[in-house]
Amino acid sequence: MQNEMKMPERVCFVGLGKLGAPIAAATAAAGVEVVAVDRDAERVAAVNRGEAAVEEPGLDALMERVGRAGGRLRATTEVVEAVGGGGAEMTFLIVPTPSGEDGGFVLDAVLAAVREVGKALRMSRRRHVVVVTSTVMPGSTAGPIREALESASGRVVGGDDGLGLCYSPEFIALGSVIRDYLTPDLVLIGESDAAAGDALEAFSRRVTLNAPPVRRMNLVNAELTKLTLNTFVTTKLTFANTVAAVCEGLPGADVDVVTGAIGLDSRVGSKCLKGATGYGGPCFPRDNRALAALGRSVGADVRLPGAVDAVNDGVVDRLVGMVEGVSSADAPVLVLGLSYKPGTGVVEQSQGLMVAERLAATGRRVVVHDPMGMDAARETLGGAVGYAGDGRAAVEEVSGAGGAVVLATPWPEYAAVGSVMRGGVLVDAWRGVEVSGLAAGVGYVAVGRGADGQGVRSKAEAA
Repeated sequence: MQNEMKMPERVCFVGLGKLGAPIAAATAAAGVEVVAVDRDAERVAAVNRGEAAVEEPGLDALMERVGRAGGRLRATTEVVEAVGGGGAEMTFLIVPTPSGEDGGFVLDAVLAAVREVGKALRMSRRRHVVVVTSTVMPGSTAGPIREALESASGRVVGGDDGLGLCYSPEFIALGSVIRDYLTPDLVLIGESDAAAGDALEAFSRRVTLNAPPVRRMNLVNAELTKLTLNTFVTTKLTFANTVAAVCEGLPGADVDVVTGAIGLDSRVGSKCLKGATGYGGPCFPRDNRALAALGRSVGADVRLPGAVDAVNDGVVDRLVGMVEGVSSADAPVLVLGLSYKPGTGVVEQSQGLMVAERLAATGRRVVVHDPMGMDAARETLGGAVGYAGDGRAAVEEVSGAGGAVVLATPWPEYAAVGSVMRGGVLVDAWRGVEVSGLAAGVGYVAVGRGADGQGVRSKAEAA
């Protein structure tokens, strides 16, 4: 058939951000020729020097591996050069889609990139598939994105000249981008036509290492699947946090025991069932709001996503109240963990950062520490808190002054924090500290565990 497409040997990635840069490198390491595009000349130069363009675990080593294999990855600031002159057969768009005031996603960057890709394709009639990876609202890919591509290219998507359009979001998290990309739970493909889907499936099967299941569908179903999957995960996370709150009011109750049991039921599953701090980061909160906005636009009852958001926000208030209940107002507080999860410096919607911010707003002296997120935290917290360069020294100082140490993000670096404390109280949101390792007289309170009337258990009381 004239519009049949095969596995592409050369692809283009538009966007060298926190997702695009490691994904491009992982693709090149899989043996595919990659041309990456970004407006940021420094990121482009870094890639062309064989260096990591962003900070992500494993990316430095991956870039070295790509270089040793013959340099299958290069970068440019020009889309037309990459798609047209570079001879790419498939282009992935991994550009920002910020949330709008209504909760939906703004397509400005995607449409700008699509128009540039379309211009390049107007100069060539070769077969090509454009893949939207950025999160968009259902109806966007078949609607304004397709219209912009056809207008700029002068070609018809799904027509006889071999122009295809797909929507294929990645279900990956910062801090584990490379692993999640290479070994996904599933590959989701929304396709304009079967030939485009065939080409993208062939590409995915070549790059991934674990033979993941592939689900192919029309464009709107794929867009909706992305939003609903993430919203389901936030619902599960929030349910676990609700169970944790209940446990805190029952002496002897332990959220880990309860969720560990219910997670064995195949209808539930154990993943994302850890009662601790609430969800944050660049995806979960906004995908949750986007599904609610979508539901309102079609007249559906979307109270559930709104309730999940409200309960999630309440976790911060509960943590702040817990700190205030176990330490005096004039005692210092140290918040350990400002990034929304270990392995990344991203603090967007981080509950550790929110706890620090709200405690500081009450007039408390607050000190913060994070292995990777300090610079980003300064942009939000400014001079409202103190910044500890040495986490261990900060624990010794704050606990020695009878203050509270809050374990908000479960970085491995904080696993031994209990043995460092000289006094005060440890508020453990992740229950990652063994009470037996605490010095005598150090107070301990864990999110999701019932305790005595004050919610504090010393080493002697816990024994």
